Amino acid sequence: MRIFNIKSIAFAFAIGITVSLSFAGNAIAETKVKVGILLPYSGTYAVMGNSITDGFQFALEQEGRADEFTIIREDTEVKPPIALAKTRKLVLQDKVDVIVGIISSGVLGALRDFVDNAEVPLIVANAGNNHATGKSCSPYIVRVSFSNGQINRPMGPWLKEQGINSVYTLAPDYAAGHQMIESFAETYQAAGGKIVGSEYTPFGQTKDFGAYLTKAAASGADGIYVFYAGGEAINFVKQYGSYAIKTPLYGSGFLTSTLYVEAQGDAAVGVKTSLHYVPTLDSSENKKFVAAYQKKYNRMPSEYDVQGYDAAQLLMRAVSAGGKDRKSIAKNLTKVKYTGPRGPLSIDKKTNNIVQNIYVYETVKENGKLTQKMIDTVKNVRDAPNGCQL
Repeated sequence: MRIFNIKSIAFAFAIGITVSLSFAGNAIAETKVKVGILLPYSGTYAVMGNSITDGFQFALEQEGRADEFTIIREDTEVKPPIALAKTRKLVLQDKVDVIVGIISSGVLGALRDFVDNAEVPLIVANAGNNHATGKSCSPYIVRVSFSNGQINRPMGPWLKEQGINSVYTLAPDYAAGHQMIESFAETYQAAGGKIVGSEYTPFGQTKDFGAYLTKAAASGADGIYVFYAGGEAINFVKQYGSYAIKTPLYGSGFLTSTLYVEAQGDAAVGVKTSLHYVPTLDSSENKKFVAAYQKKYNRMPSEYDVQGYDAAQLLMRAVSAGGKDRKSIAKNLTKVKYTGPRGPLSIDKKTNNIVQNIYVYETVKENGKLTQKMIDTVKNVRDAPNGCQL
């Protein structure tokens, strides 16, 4: 009869459990989705990069799924060559399963071919480059933010309906600036409006907008329509107020974003703009989101926070649909459809661009604080394919 040593059996059993747990731990680690966050964390648009990151992380934590993802952050510095180098690093060295981010349209244009050739899914959480979901579309690029045209097209006919028959336009001289103004001008002129003057200011270099504002005011236009964001938006609006310009100011909602409107002060009061998210939206989804976000970050969420939040929601839903590899994620991203803080959203399978509401609002002052007064809603705004063939 063979006699077994109880201590030996217990030791072997313990070793077996340890090995099993070790393998299980490795399996869990291996199944994590590796996410490359590609945003500016320095320079003019750093505040936007941080807000998108906050929104993204908030969504993962809110859903209790942060442990399912490994996050690797890289700073684009809003410079296409640097952003491309960081993208190569994320894909070839870090071997990420998906990339999230991109602020600048110029950066997005620079990354397009590499991302497409590498067949790595990219969730665009800000950059509105029209071509990215138009003639340069890719089955691996999905946008959950906006297109430059989508934000501005509704304002053309809307302004004409308000009796604004002529405008002077201003924007920074880079891809987004041109596309924002050109998209607005197209629908505004089609509605019978007249562009009496237009200028593009040196991007990231213009600190004094006085000469441009004076010229716009002297043009005799019924309104001034602009696109500025970040630090440039703060300077522009403050100077608009300091020069006491009487011509009313309009533009894309980035001009008076919740993120920095307080820095603009009373100069922002009365400015009317259009955007895909306003924190004063009267919906149960938004009220719940705003309350939770304020509790965590002690500030009102901006459109950038929501873009990060929805990018994470899109990714989580794509992963839950099955498959954690690049091709499965890319395929499942286009199927996502849900109602969130900004309202109903879906991905247009003809373009991979988001379909969403656009809101027209006015910045007002209530109880000593700047806030947003809803004026109008243009529902389910989508882009034409514009040459996209997926």
